[in-house]
Amino acid sequence: MRILIAALIGGIVMFIWGAVAHMALGLGNPGIRPPAHEDAVLSSLHEGLGNEPGVYILPWLDPGAMHDEAVAKAYAAKASSAPYAWVVYLPQGGDMTRMGPQLVTQWVSDTLAALVLAMLMSVPGLGLRRRLGLGGAAAVFAWLSTMVPYWNWYRFPTSFTGAALLEQLVGWLLAGAAMAWWIGRRERRSV
Repeated sequence: MRILIAALIGGIVMFIWGAVAHMALGLGNPGIRPPAHEDAVLSSLHEGLGNEPGVYILPWLDPGAMHDEAVAKAYAAKASSAPYAWVVYLPQGGDMTRMGPQLVTQWVSDTLAALVLAMLMSVPGLGLRRRLGLGGAAAVFAWLSTMVPYWNWYRFPTSFTGAALLEQLVGWLLAGAAMAWWIGRRERRSV
């Protein structure tokens, strides 16, 4: 029960921090830019991408054709001179101002992540500082294993990637502190 309560505390703290980080501090916005001619881009998406939702990388090189020297050479020439785009595409779209379902998913995700962290923090004898260190280490681990590859392979902006580290590190240190305090209460009482 102690671990579940710690997970709920951590999930709530992380969810609130995420709202502050995005809405008040703008940490979700670095590197994101408005298109110069949005209507022109939007009108060309159906024609250029079709009706299949997914992630599209432009210019495209089929991984199965990477060993075809002529295809790879043509791609290299095109990629060197053409713009690059990583597009998350939904042909039908969706109103991003209606965030109810996304907010629920975010809170569940934060709470499940906090549950994993609470299980690690509950190892007997860690103490407050080591538990807090686990919160920071978990944030850096998640960032290194997710955001850095997106920056490296998919060319996410450096400012976006750096802001993600700040958001995760501060959030999990705050949530980790609350969780570490909760988990360590029983140990302090028994001493």
